[in-house]
Amino acid sequence: MRRLPMKNRLTVALTALVSVLATLAFAALTGLPSAAHDDRGRAKGAQQLGDPDYGVCRGTDERCYHDWGNFDPAAGHKVLLYTRTAGPRHANLGPALAAGLNPPLTEANVVHHAIIKMGQDNGFGVDYTEDVTRLGSAGQLFGYNAIIFFSTSRDTLDDGAQTALRQYLRGGGGFVGIHNAFGTEYNWPWYEGLLGGANYYDHGPNQPATVRTLSRRDAATAGLPAAWTFTDEWYNLVPFPSDVRILAAVDESTMLRGVAGSMGHPGHGDVHPVAWCQYYDGGRAFLTTLGHDARSFSTDGSFPGAAEFQQLILGGIQSTMGKVPFCR
Repeated sequence: MRRLPMKNRLTVALTALVSVLATLAFAALTGLPSAAHDDRGRAKGAQQLGDPDYGVCRGTDERCYHDWGNFDPAAGHKVLLYTRTAGPRHANLGPALAAGLNPPLTEANVVHHAIIKMGQDNGFGVDYTEDVTRLGSAGQLFGYNAIIFFSTSRDTLDDGAQTALRQYLRGGGGFVGIHNAFGTEYNWPWYEGLLGGANYYDHGPNQPATVRTLSRRDAATAGLPAAWTFTDEWYNLVPFPSDVRILAAVDESTMLRGVAGSMGHPGHGDVHPVAWCQYYDGGRAFLTTLGHDARSFSTDGSFPGAAEFQQLILGGIQSTMGKVPFCR
């Protein structure tokens, strides 16, 4: 076989190297493998398939949403409230619920009564459960426009429910994570991504502080004042939320009992987020770390910020289930 002259061999090698680098650069810039484009560089097939952190499309780009016809607005709107705990249980959840869907409640089940009343007052249905079998298939979940995890804890889902939740989101479902939803499924990377690429690390003293409304275009924050007082545990997060729209943050300078958490987290400084939204793996997700105290659902004005908190989560629920525009 006749060998190419050294100069020609170097030219061929250099050309091949440039081609490889161009392919890698193209994939990095577009998020798409080069095979998803034709020979003229035009995209074909599914677009915006994912990122290197959690393997899904996530962020504020609505192209991450899968509008696949699984929800009919004409059929009304309904949510499933899930509060199963496999670890610490917040007092505002009251005693653990019996198996099944919509079991009897006591007066101490404050969260359940509050979300049911919120639905009655705002035109959406609410089912509630702590029975993991009620999340056993995507088909079951597609009966709901959004799934609400309110202060769930630790490994609250079995393998079937994990798969169902993932398939439900991929089919355009909605997820609302409130307070200790951040203390749930710690070692499941997909769920951490669902929370906004964030997770609970620790918190400091339960204390009043000032919440700053950072974006007032979103349904969750549109009617909120620029600043409002609230009392909570003020979760510190590791990782810090990424590729999300931060809607509200707590002003750490107003935490008079200190910012540092119980495991040494020094706080987040200028931007300590408490509410945000994102598209995730085909679905919508609204997240807030607020909601520790049962008095957050009071209506008599005795707990500063209760009305604002309720408005925040109502807007988050309504937008996540598609009743109003999402994550603006």
